[in-house]
Amino acid sequence: MRSFAIIVLGGVFLAQAALAETAPLPAGDPAAGKAKAGLCRTCHGLNGYARIPIAPHIGGENPAYIEHQLAAFRDGRRVHEVMTVVARGLDDQSIADLAAWFSGQSIQVALPAASPPEAAPQDCVACHGADGVALIPDAPNLAGENVIYIETQIKAFRTGKRQHEIMSPIAAELTDEAMRAAATWYANVALTVAPAL
Repeated sequence: MRSFAIIVLGGVFLAQAALAETAPLPAGDPAAGKAKAGLCRTCHGLNGYARIPIAPHIGGENPAYIEHQLAAFRDGRRVHEVMTVVARGLDDQSIADLAAWFSGQSIQVALPAASPPEAAPQDCVACHGADGVALIPDAPNLAGENVIYIETQIKAFRTGKRQHEIMSPIAAELTDEAMRAAATWYANVALTVAPAL
């Protein structure tokens, strides 16, 4: 457990340093982001509550996380058959606007009554919280995500399809059973995305 804490704390430092070193995007305009979110609504919903099981909920995410992922899809550092095509046409202002819109959504989460926070997957809580609301800027919220989506992403880190200084070493050590348990825990968290006005 001590080595896990060292890995996580070291990874948090590296992730925050990496975010600080990237060129800052222009300030995002939520109203402009809402207008541009038409590109996203088929999969993620206009307010960021996913409409299909293979897409994540992005409403209420940290804006830095959204910006980082969109830039990664655009620049080819992260590859997905749909998102790579969509993000390719986004300039820095569009990314900042979309991040401002989606991060501005208000979310509420609730653990199931029979699921106390201390029972949350210990490999996950330092970054994703017991309730699935991320505690660091470069981690996504996992609350209410689909089990298949979460498992697919963990497997991508485990196989090297996705790379991340924190997630890659953690995923490499997870058994299939632990992966399924973590995915199920977060999928069972109730998530509500309240539309921004």
